[in-house]
Amino acid sequence: MLLSEQDLRSRLAPQGAAWLTAALAAARPAPAGDPHAGDEDEEGVPVWELRFAAAGRSCGTPETAAAARVLLLHTARPDEATVARLYRQGTAAERLAVLHALPYLDVAAGAGLPLVHDALRTNDTRLIAAALGPYAAVHLPAHAWRHAVLKCLFTGVPVTVVAGLAGRAGGDGELARMLRDFAAERTAAGRGVPEDLRHVLALTAGGEA
Repeated sequence: MLLSEQDLRSRLAPQGAAWLTAALAAARPAPAGDPHAGDEDEEGVPVWELRFAAAGRSCGTPETAAAARVLLLHTARPDEATVARLYRQGTAAERLAVLHALPYLDVAAGAGLPLVHDALRTNDTRLIAAALGPYAAVHLPAHAWRHAVLKCLFTGVPVTVVAGLAGRAGGDGELARMLRDFAAERTAAGRGVPEDLRHVLALTAGGEA
């Protein structure tokens, strides 16, 4: 979710709000000729990227820090290579922010999907949930999307986090087959069938759950 600067500031303590103001100022593209355009530290790292990494120490709760990182990315409008680097080199919290920011950035499917695939390969339920947001709903190919839905069932991630679930699942016979096979395996092993599986299966048939 992308919060406005005003909304986010209202959730921060005064010190955090002041930090946010400075961070966003560093992230905004400066007009041509501005002496502060592209400000970097001694090692050539853009100042806004340093703020991105420091959000967890400056914005109170993990939720507000995540919102600050998403807003920073949206403001800075980094190129695809920078987005990928921030994800690859980032902490789990920074990777979450990149995944949440993907729908708000000028990132083509070819650049963003490797990040989504990487998150889906993990067993970190937070990353799996973040990977299945609006960006994946639009760009993730059908085969990978079906397996992502099953990954939610395997790992206990609520399917409510899957953006566009009803639209993509509707009439998907292959997904229905995969769900029935999974349910049969669970039953044969003497294990219960998740209620979320029944919910998605009903969606594939155009029903309501």
